[in-house]
Amino acid sequence: MSVLSNLSDFAIVQPQTVAWGEMDAFAHVNNIIYYRYFESVRISYLQTIGALDQLDVFNPVVAANSCRYLKSISYPDELELGARVVELRASGFRMEYVVFSQQQKSIVATGEAIVVMVDRAGQKVILPEELKQTIINLEQTVGNTLAVDAQNPHKQPETLLGKAISRLKTSREK
Repeated sequence: MSVLSNLSDFAIVQPQTVAWGEMDAFAHVNNIIYYRYFESVRISYLQTIGALDQLDVFNPVVAANSCRYLKSISYPDELELGARVVELRASGFRMEYVVFSQQQKSIVATGEAIVVMVDRAGQKVILPEELKQTIINLEQTVGNTLAVDAQNPHKQPETLLGKAISRLKTSREK
């Protein structure tokens, strides 16, 4: 994920209040809660593009997820959650997330997810052209340019986990 200076690069931004019950015994927000934050802003994104209006045709499913915790947060804090699509695929897309703390005036976490469209039987389906264009148009509102890799539309995206595994393999080969 690129270094982010603000939320203006994200097509969807929404507020999130830190709840007392989200903290763990160490008095900071438990790591699993960040995935709930990501889910919340992802659902807002999917609603905005109309993907949740087509559940009889396909369902968006998270195929992979990651989070990078930069700073701990705790109650009381007001957050801003950002979501954007950074890569279109034949059957889905890769999203990036950001969590911004009002209390700390900084980004406290980043994340990404691979979202794949599946039918009722759980089989991948092609992302409809209309939905792709809706995503492209939404991302253009904040200056993000997207395109499908026409040379290799089925290639696996390079995720943070994939990069880490590649580095591990390279270091073992030496």
